[in-house]
Amino acid sequence: MAALDQKSPNVLLQSLCCRITGKSEADVAYQFQYAVRVIGSNYAPTIERDEFLVSEKIKKECECYELLYHKILCEDPRKPSNRVGNYGTVFAQALPRDAHSTPFYYARPQSLSLSYPERSVLAAHNASSMGTSGIGSLGVYPVNGPGPSPQSLLTGPGAQPIADPSRGSRLAWALPVSGSPSGPSPPTSRPPAGPASVPAARPLQRLRRDGDGSAEISEAALVRDILYVFQGIDGKFIKMCSPENCYKIDSKVPLCKSLRDTSSRLAELGWLHNKVRKYTDSRSLDRAFGLVGQSFCASLHQELKEYYRLLSVLHAQLQVEDDQGVNVGVDSTLTLRRLLVWTYDPKIRLKTLAALVDYCQGRKGGELASAVHAYGKTGDPHMRALVQHILGLVSHPILNFLYRWIYDGELEDTYHEFFVASDPTVKTDRLWHDKYSLRKSMIPSFITMDQARKVLLIGKSINFLHQVCHDRTPPGKILPASKSTDSPKDAAELFTDLEGAFQSKIDAAYFETSKYLLDVLNKNYQLLDHLQAMRRYLLLGQGDFIRHLMDLLKPELARAATTLYQHNLTGILETAVRATNAQFDSPEILKRLDVRLLEVSPGDTGWDVFSLDYHVDGPIATVFTRDCMSHYLRVFNFLWRAKRMEYILTDIWKSQMCNAKLLKSMPELSGVLHQCHILASEMVHFIHQMQYYITFEVLECSWDELWNKVQQAQDLDHIIAAHDVFLDTIISRCLLDSNSRSLLNQLRAVFDQIIEFQNAQDTLYRSALEELQLRVQYEDSKRQRQQEGEWGVTAEQEAAENKRVQDFKDTIPKMCSQLRLLTHFYQGIVQEFLRLLMTSSDESLQFLSFRLDFNEHYKARDPRLRPSLGATRGRRSSNI
Repeated sequence: MAALDQKSPNVLLQSLCCRITGKSEADVAYQFQYAVRVIGSNYAPTIERDEFLVSEKIKKECECYELLYHKILCEDPRKPSNRVGNYGTVFAQALPRDAHSTPFYYARPQSLSLSYPERSVLAAHNASSMGTSGIGSLGVYPVNGPGPSPQSLLTGPGAQPIADPSRGSRLAWALPVSGSPSGPSPPTSRPPAGPASVPAARPLQRLRRDGDGSAEISEAALVRDILYVFQGIDGKFIKMCSPENCYKIDSKVPLCKSLRDTSSRLAELGWLHNKVRKYTDSRSLDRAFGLVGQSFCASLHQELKEYYRLLSVLHAQLQVEDDQGVNVGVDSTLTLRRLLVWTYDPKIRLKTLAALVDYCQGRKGGELASAVHAYGKTGDPHMRALVQHILGLVSHPILNFLYRWIYDGELEDTYHEFFVASDPTVKTDRLWHDKYSLRKSMIPSFITMDQARKVLLIGKSINFLHQVCHDRTPPGKILPASKSTDSPKDAAELFTDLEGAFQSKIDAAYFETSKYLLDVLNKNYQLLDHLQAMRRYLLLGQGDFIRHLMDLLKPELARAATTLYQHNLTGILETAVRATNAQFDSPEILKRLDVRLLEVSPGDTGWDVFSLDYHVDGPIATVFTRDCMSHYLRVFNFLWRAKRMEYILTDIWKSQMCNAKLLKSMPELSGVLHQCHILASEMVHFIHQMQYYITFEVLECSWDELWNKVQQAQDLDHIIAAHDVFLDTIISRCLLDSNSRSLLNQLRAVFDQIIEFQNAQDTLYRSALEELQLRVQYEDSKRQRQQEGEWGVTAEQEAAENKRVQDFKDTIPKMCSQLRLLTHFYQGIVQEFLRLLMTSSDESLQFLSFRLDFNEHYKARDPRLRPSLGATRGRRSSNI
């Protein structure tokens, strides 16, 4: 058995008992057990001696003097006419200034019902005969405010609200009890937690008579009624007036105006109590109100519990007075003025709770927390502490939701109170985009939108890792260990310091989770490698591969689209990969590269339906969605057609260079050949400038931007957003968006003219070469016969040869006309294309028009391309 710790409390207590009694450890067993019971008991002093108690004693002594003065004034038969006025003066001198008319500066939300003065206006005609409302101090609420401002909480020089839950009991203990000359003493039994029952009525004492001889109600009877009203129960004389929604004393009851007004002001406490109690009773059993709503009700119950503790002590005091037969006027009795002073702070708190209840009607979850938080923006430290205490309880469930979400990725929000929403119908492949979202109405006002977005991303990243990436790493290894729950006090302090502790927790979880997710995507799923593969293959960045693929596909794609077979094209694709630098790419990338045939239209060739494809699945499909892949397909078709134009013009140039020497012997073709060279040069210049614009100004610049953003991305959303911007940019600048439809139509018309020119030139060269071959054959035949000693040609052969040559020469003007017509159409399309470029709002397209017409060749032919001086100045000023 291990030796006992010599510093443990039990060992030290036993040593103390031995030292005091002088006995051994075996002999002090009884004393030791008694000492343990004493230390473990809950004994407490009967009186709390602190500044609050001292303050109450001072108040009591002052009231003794005021009471004596009141008795003198009221019982002086020489001053009957000033009795009521002096009674009111005594009240004015005996109570703090704010206790007379407790101003209520709350900015009432639109849902708050009319205040007592507003309701009392309806009964202003009989105000002189009937008692004024006890809630007259509620004041008029403006309807344009969302809640109380810093001036909206009750303040006053005499106000000292109960800032902690024990203040109500401390106030109760401070009340004097009759028959205790040494000071106040606590009741014999613990005050009940709820409304206490009122003891049996004591006989009315010191009845006074009005001028007509009727007996006035004693103040003691009013005190008893007021204690009933404090609990929301109708008294004998003070009852709830349903039409006016306030407690009133019947006008027929004989009572002086000062006591009537004081009773009405005190009755306000019962009306406020009813308002708060009605809300808690109706909402406490409503399960759909959610955890946040139940926490709000619990906080209201706490405040009501402290209020009931005060009432129970007041009832106990009244019971003691009844048992001992104390008369009104003794310095230890309960009076209306004392109740007015002692209930001043609870009244302020109940006013705050009532206004808060009105403002929170119809709200739940984070929206309810925002409403409570709005009431904490006040300069009164006591009211701010009250609202902060309620906010701590209300925000505690939200904090639990938040911790479960950011540390475990779990969302158990049965009543839709949290600001992160989940859609269970969404499939796994759309988890990142569609499954989780923000409920903006449920974001508490003390949480910023940036913090809410980070909270959403943290939990979404954890679920994405588990469900899509199939990563089984426990959340504890991804994030540093953190407390999963906090007390309501911790919740209030955490949400108060949004720029400190709360922000640091969110940032730490956000950075760690996002970094881990990006590492998994880059290392396990090669996200960046797939992104580069898109650039090389679908955006034609791998030049040697694309050129060799076109060479291999040329015979196949020249055929009709209906005669193509995908497996043949796939074999050609694999051949092109093995013959170029593409063979050094990762097998994971090459196996995703494939051939795709588009929908065939009548008259289409293979060039019109061929396309490369790249298969994506798993986690990378979150970045390369179906919409993104359709954008890549559109861009590839555009670039593939532009690359084909370059390929065609290269073939045209090669044909011209190869046939130039062969056709020197046919001088009649010099004009038409010269025309072909000029038109081909125009087309080559146009296509080269377009290729430069597409390759460098669009693709390379956009790709560089994308790559820099991807390298600096902090989360997956940043990568997705940067990739979407990249695709939108190239779609727009490649004239594939809806705003550039007219430009794209003109550009496609230019491409069609290039294909027609290729066909026309091929026809020209074919007929010219056939004619050249016939002429060579004729000369060879003629030379051979001459060598044999015969006539070279006969008259018939010579006539036939001349006729054939003449027929060929007759076709040359037709070829020239066809080329001139082709040139005219081409130049007209280019001029319209330039005009559209010049009027575009994109500066890069305007600069493209300058490069296409660098020597103003087209501007000289079309006056529309000559901008006026005013238009030029306007464009310059807009750029400035």
